[in-house]
Amino acid sequence: MKAITASQPGGPEVLEVTERPQPQPGPGEVLIEVAAAGVNRPDIMQRSGALPAPPGVTDILGLEVSGTVLAVGEGVQSPAVGDNVMALLNGGGYAECALASADLCLPVPEGLSLTEAAVLPEGLFTLWHNLFERGRLAPGETVLIHGGSSGIGTLGIQLALATGAQVITTAGGPEKCARLEAMGARAIDYRKGPHAEAVLDLTQGEGVNVVLDIVGGEALAQNLDCLAPEGRHVSLSFMAGPQAQVDLSKVMRKGLWLTSSTLRPKPAHEKARLSRAVRQHLLPLLGPGKVAPVLSRSFPLAEAAEAHRFLESGQNFGKIALQIAPTD
Repeated sequence: MKAITASQPGGPEVLEVTERPQPQPGPGEVLIEVAAAGVNRPDIMQRSGALPAPPGVTDILGLEVSGTVLAVGEGVQSPAVGDNVMALLNGGGYAECALASADLCLPVPEGLSLTEAAVLPEGLFTLWHNLFERGRLAPGETVLIHGGSSGIGTLGIQLALATGAQVITTAGGPEKCARLEAMGARAIDYRKGPHAEAVLDLTQGEGVNVVLDIVGGEALAQNLDCLAPEGRHVSLSFMAGPQAQVDLSKVMRKGLWLTSSTLRPKPAHEKARLSRAVRQHLLPLLGPGKVAPVLSRSFPLAEAAEAHRFLESGQNFGKIALQIAPTD
């Protein structure tokens, strides 16, 4: 089968099409004929060498796919051969076939294409755990989602609104802000200056209940400024750097919670628990006219390097997919 690997740590140019043997499912696994794969920032970090694949995980990139089950391993009752699924992977998604834990396979939401389904799993698992479990976002509360035009941002905005929350988001430039406003969020152009004052203006000085942050660095202080008492700050990544000064007196005075989590290193049983929760709480919200992925652009498998360049450019609004087989 054809697959994409990095010949060495580096830029997009190190990605290459290779030939690999088709894997065979072990106990609890399924083999998926991949229709499409999502392209995510952890893929870029793995390619660059900043975040290598965990020990024992394939060097083929890709953390989420959609496709058709070709074979099942011992003990697998569901999904069955022939089922269309979307799946969260430890790796191996940029390929014509991929192995997935049966526990981490989800049905394709009715009315969505396989390409749309391919860019959902990573976001669904991440958002359920961070926004709704760790962040405890509740109906009637307000959340600040940084990077609203990203894949995780566009999905998070929709899920928060669908569950009865209000959303403020940040993005770069008036065009992206206008698109996010059309989705139902209130958008702040971060290029115009610090966001804390704008957030407090939009909330009449009350602040937000939850911050979902991808910036890190100096943005943390602003986030703490615009959190309401008992607010929850959830870090997903730190594009401005992992180091930040924390005013502990403010954290104590306002009773704030600072938390974070990463998905890929979690043990199998914890990912299986998250999969059951996503199936129960989020899948019913998905479909045409409801919550749906925003697909910015798709690329053929052989153009994985171009897909990475596009994501790194910041031009995308929503997710990027690799098209591996014809889809509906």
